[in-house]
Amino acid sequence: MNRRTFLAGAITAGATQACSGPARSDEKPVRTTPLRAGYFGTQYYDEREKQEVREVLDNRQPFRWYGPGSQPPLKVATFEREFAKRMNTGFALAVTSGTAALTTALAALQVGPGDEVILPAWTWYSCFNAIVLSGALPVFAEIDESFNLDPEDLGKKITPQTKVILAVHLQGNPCDMGRILALARQHKIRVLEDCAQSLGANYKGRPVGSLGDIGIYSMQLHKTITAGEGGAVVTNDPALFDRATRFHDLGLLRQPHEEWLGHSQLSPFAGSQYRMNEFTGGVLLAQLRKLDRIVQSLKANAQRVYEGIGDLPGLRLRLRPDAKGEMGSAVFLDLETKSRRDRFLTVMKSENVPASPPSGSALLPVQPYIEGKVTVHPAWPSFTSERGRSIKYGAACCPRTIAILDRFAGVALHPKFTRSDTDDIVAAIRRVYLGMIG
Repeated sequence: MNRRTFLAGAITAGATQACSGPARSDEKPVRTTPLRAGYFGTQYYDEREKQEVREVLDNRQPFRWYGPGSQPPLKVATFEREFAKRMNTGFALAVTSGTAALTTALAALQVGPGDEVILPAWTWYSCFNAIVLSGALPVFAEIDESFNLDPEDLGKKITPQTKVILAVHLQGNPCDMGRILALARQHKIRVLEDCAQSLGANYKGRPVGSLGDIGIYSMQLHKTITAGEGGAVVTNDPALFDRATRFHDLGLLRQPHEEWLGHSQLSPFAGSQYRMNEFTGGVLLAQLRKLDRIVQSLKANAQRVYEGIGDLPGLRLRLRPDAKGEMGSAVFLDLETKSRRDRFLTVMKSENVPASPPSGSALLPVQPYIEGKVTVHPAWPSFTSERGRSIKYGAACCPRTIAILDRFAGVALHPKFTRSDTDDIVAAIRRVYLGMIG
């Protein structure tokens, strides 16, 4: 039987499938119990994380910079050095969260009142909030089928006031950094990479976060590695690192960071307090040393699913600017319309292989506080200028983003899925997809 004959037979068989259950009333679901992806990093906790925490307890040195004893605390400092090496950057700064990392990176870039920062309409609240808290103006651009910034629409949103492009690598999928960086260079704009959802992804062989001027990561519970909370800022630019480390610690520059820099050209200024403690640093140090194993397992599971559904007729997958560099957090299909997407979700659930629309972010322009430009104080500078008052948010500023999110559905993956689990995902997608097109 050749491939065409096989597909024709499969489609004919699948055409009998109802939209609310398996293909035939006497046909069992692919799985007897629902498949759940769950969190990544916590599933890799073992004696190594426990040992790191025990050492902090035994030394009674939970604070980042000093404590009892003749030796200084070194968990966070070691994490920073190893993280910089893994991310292929000159410097890394550990902070309390991904949101703190965003705020710190914008401060390092000297973003403030009168500046504009372009961000995707589909991303997490922290991106918009950090821009507003810096006093700058958020400008939304559409996403493309990668769920990341659409470089074509990005180009249309650049103005003389644009200071930073916030390139967010969502759900393990790198942005089209080649086109984004080319636009940035053309207009002399800085690029901040938000890698909160993609720690471990690569673009053209380089870790995401190492391509732009500065990058940030999150180690919150949902992320690749985790200590519950935690974040990091990376850069190759000594001046950006100098300003970032000062901002994260009351405007000061502590000796370990000064030694890393070699020398500082900045004076103290008003900063925040986003220091990571040694408990968090210890757990993240143990997790970082498992990062490659986690990512390799996740990619292998995704590859088995991609190969298992690759011959489906008319299949359109999520756009992947670098398929080799994508982490494989989920496999997304373009179902063409919202109604077809919703049918796909319903039937996949009945097969006990649940699928979902793109998740982990929010459609920001339609959030009431964003559409209404609500800030902590009525005179907040982001929206008091003529440009700030005139800019319009809401659904009208992101129709393509809404349309893309309405027609895609995907199955979340996990690095600890077994081969049987990935076989079930392939079987369910094939059965449901072929039934829908029959």
